[in-house]
Amino acid sequence: MKYVKLGSTGTRVSQFALGAWHLPGSGERDQWGVEKVDRAEMAKIVKKAYDAGINFVDTANVYHGRMQDSNPRHAGNSERLLGEILKSYDRESLVIATKVRGALADWPNGEGLSRKHILWQARESLARLQVTYIDLYQIHWPDRDTPRLETLTTLNHLIEQGLVRYIGASNHSAAEVEEFMQDAKDNQLEGFVTLQELYNLIERGVERDRLPLAKKHGLGVLAYSPIAQGVLSEKYLGGVRQGTRASYATDITKAYLTTQTLEAVRGLNEMAKQKGISLPQLALSWILHKQEELGITIIPLLGITSSKYLEDSLVAMDVRLSSDEIKQAEEISLKANVLPW
Repeated sequence: MKYVKLGSTGTRVSQFALGAWHLPGSGERDQWGVEKVDRAEMAKIVKKAYDAGINFVDTANVYHGRMQDSNPRHAGNSERLLGEILKSYDRESLVIATKVRGALADWPNGEGLSRKHILWQARESLARLQVTYIDLYQIHWPDRDTPRLETLTTLNHLIEQGLVRYIGASNHSAAEVEEFMQDAKDNQLEGFVTLQELYNLIERGVERDRLPLAKKHGLGVLAYSPIAQGVLSEKYLGGVRQGTRASYATDITKAYLTTQTLEAVRGLNEMAKQKGISLPQLALSWILHKQEELGITIIPLLGITSSKYLEDSLVAMDVRLSSDEIKQAEEISLKANVLPW
């Protein structure tokens, strides 16, 4: 396993992180019809990742594990499951990240980035994860009803209390992140050390502004959906199978499974076969190449629903793409027409 720094900090994390947005399904349904997570398979995946050297795990307080979106009834499930599994590992060998912003209750202060909500949810995340501190606490998306300085001073309070080590932002515009970083500088506060962004071979919008911003401030980039929620694999070329993410997250079909995007995926898949690698390996290797090209630490978050997928993904660290192959992959990916989701 290769290790990189978490942004410009001294903390070292594995080149790949284990993401917990989507987790293996058990086939069983709860009373509301939502599929339950297969805890035994999840534990196998965590062990395989840990044994391979992955020390970085990312989740969020709203994640369930088998839902694309979230609601207060199912929020917190991913953190709880991780807490149960990770308690058997040495805490100091792990770097654990989670997020705050989404709705955990239906009352007026049940969501957001206010001091009240953050302090409540920090305690709740610590309890669900069964840890005494969070390594990386990220604001999940903007809350424009709360002053930036209120959010930033609250996050710093958690750092001062020893409950959080570092802070980061996710799904914020470049202008919003810049304003937060300026507030931190002006008020002698800790600023963000990471950005978590949607980034993959067919979705490259962050290259316009957020990746340059990350380089300017020395921020690490956590790339979520590095294989476009499974689209950058062969699984959807023959349609949507039961149990796949698109079978319960219907917006994936609308956003990704268009004629143009599937044509691009077929082209990339053919390129991967010619090189003797899988399409996910091609997609992940491309991200690692961009890390070197752009001079920014980029950590793909692997959303693993099966241990066999993890084994396949880890091989990508040893795949080397030539400049011609990078150019070819990017030319093919331009054919994709990914809709906002």
